[in-house]
Formats: sequence, structure tokens, C-alpha cells
Amino acid sequence: MDPDAARRRLDEERTRLEGVRGAFAVEHLDDEDESESISELSALDQHQADIGTETFEREKDFSILERVEAELNDVEHALRRIDDGTYGTCEACGRPIEEERLEAVPAARLCLADQAAAERDVRTTGYRP
Repeated sequence: MDPDAARRRLDEERTRLEGVRGAFAVEHLDDEDESESISELSALDQHQADIGTETFEREKDFSILERVEAELNDVEHALRRIDDGTYGTCEACGRPIEEERLEAVPAARLCLADQAAAERDVRTTGYRP
């Protein structure tokens, strides 16, 4: 993929992800503890199922936010790789990453074969490099 086209795609993705992260900032996930985020004045007045639902929703939001942060890090890493001339090269084997893969996943670090192997390792061992 042409470095200028890759940079444009990555900049667009960064803008989109920052918008998603900004939406979570509006919900004050980081500056409230769980008890503050529950809408009732007292947890004693709430049914246990309602508290469970609130807790689940909060954990889900944190999980999404964590994934957005990870994707932003991948985008920033890819932009640095464009700058240093290593963009489009697999970080595991050093071979070029397939053009189709870069079109689909502009922040890809690994070629398809190494990505598949890494995902197999995570499924079988639970280890994430």
C-alpha cells in the first residue's frame, strides 16, 4: 500500500477511534467509581438484579474502551512504521504483508500466516505476545 494512502487511512481510523473514546469520556467512566455510577442514591434501595445490570454495563464499557485504546496504539505504531520505512513488513518474519491485508487492516503488524499462528497460540495457551 502506498505510504501516503496508508497514512490517510490510519489518520481517518485514529479520528474515528478518538471519537469513540471521547464518547466514553462524556460518560465519566474514568472519574467515577462504581457506586457513583449507579443512578440511585443508595445501593440499599436498589434491587440486586439492577445493581448486577449496572455492574455488567460498566464492565462492558471498560472492555470496549480498553479495546479502543489498544487499537489506537496499533494505529500510532503503524504511523511510526510509515515514518521509519518499515510499514508493510511483518514484524515476525520480515516478509511483506499482503496488500489485501493492509487494505483491510491498515494497522496490521503481521502477515496473515503469522497472525493466524499468533491467534492459534492465544487460543491454545492463553499467551498473548
